[in-house]
Formats: sequence, C-alpha cells, structure tokens
Amino acid sequence: MGSGGSRQASRYFILLVVLRADTAEEAGPRLGITVSRKVGNAVVRNRVKRRIREWFRRERSALEERADLVVIARPPAAGLAGRAVAQELQELATSGRLVRTRKEAS
Repeated sequence: MGSGGSRQASRYFILLVVLRADTAEEAGPRLGITVSRKVGNAVVRNRVKRRIREWFRRERSALEERADLVVIARPPAAGLAGRAVAQELQELATSGRLVRTRKEAS
C-alpha cells in the first residue's frame, strides 16, 4: 500500500487500513466493505456484509480513531458463522495494530 497504509490478509478477508489526518468533523473509524459475486449469490453476500458490519459496530470504540478500514471478503468467507467472522476480523485488526489498548481508549 502507498503512503501510510497497511494490509492484513487471511484466508477469508483482506483488511486495508489508512490512518487519516485527524479532523474534528470526522471522529471515529470508518468502514468500507467489498464482497464480490465470487463469494456467492446476493443472499450470501448480504449475510457476509451484515456480519462484517456487526463486528465493526461492536468493536468500533476499541479501534484506532483515525482509521479508514476496507474489508474485502474472499470466497471462503461465505461459509463462516457470525462468531468466526468476528474472530477473523479481530485477529486481522489486532495484528495490524488497529485495536487500541484499554489505557488509550479511556
């Protein structure tokens, strides 16, 4: 990735992250999701997107404030249960140092 971005990948997802310049009007991390037709039909793709959004909603307060995240689902993601999606994304975010420590979050 170019200037200041990072890329984490697993069998199921690719997580792209860019830390933006901190501006007062845009507080908190932002999420973009890409799920191609290779993952499955519309029902399957929407289920994967819902599960990614749910992980983001639950973990948003623990993520780096200035982070812009893009999650790209790979075809095997179609077979993951909700908890497995959350676990995979959490591992990618942790390895990419996106998760703030409790001290930083306070």
